[in-house]
Amino acid sequence: MAVVTMKQLLESGVHFGHQAKRWNPKMAKYIFTERNGIHVIDLHKSLKKIEEAYEVVREISANGGNFLFVGTKKQAQEAMKEQAERSGMFYVNNRWLGGMLTNFQTIKGRIARLKELTRMDQDGTLDTAYTKKEAANLRKELEKLNKNLAGIQDMPGVPAALFVVDVKKEALAVAEAANLGIPVIAMIDTNVDPDLITYPIPANDDAIRSVKLMSTLVANAIIEGRQGTEEKVEEVSTETETVEEVLENGSAE
Repeated sequence: MAVVTMKQLLESGVHFGHQAKRWNPKMAKYIFTERNGIHVIDLHKSLKKIEEAYEVVREISANGGNFLFVGTKKQAQEAMKEQAERSGMFYVNNRWLGGMLTNFQTIKGRIARLKELTRMDQDGTLDTAYTKKEAANLRKELEKLNKNLAGIQDMPGVPAALFVVDVKKEALAVAEAANLGIPVIAMIDTNVDPDLITYPIPANDDAIRSVKLMSTLVANAIIEGRQGTEEKVEEVSTETETVEEVLENGSAE
């Protein structure tokens, strides 16, 4: 059974690209057409790339590899946290700190500080061993560390692979992964260079529903690889319009 249907892709707006004037020519092979100045992604090719990425993710997971979900834009933050936690993996959804991969030992020091402050806050040490002003400053530090590191505080080491939303915004994460030879699975919109990504998935990376669907599929593959079971996205029982029909009816405007 297919891991996702054309109906789900269409309903989630996966096919909507950027304005044609903002395109990256290397994405030409993944573009179906242009409609009112907007590029429309070829969902037949998206489906193929999704299936390829799904198998890769499942295999890495089955071999015990950990994944890091990376998406700090507003549209991706909730999905990154939700799907990483559902699949027992890790996430960065607020800010990518330089060296999160290439200097992980230093990052581990900041994680240790996060855990120390969390313990002090929970056991009352911040209120009993410090002045109100000192405690307030330490809680501000804790809040900042929590925003940036909560999603990786239990990550044992550099992950086996990354899932990235918005390759341009997360350029540093992609570059660090490439430097370490870590494969990257990523949603690639019509304005990015697909050659930067190990396993590209042509998809709208700006719509919340599109991001949620893709991150759910990655989480499904991880779970299936780990447990041999699959938590599928909601099944659909009816067929829908093809990409060609969507364009004919003006739905892609």
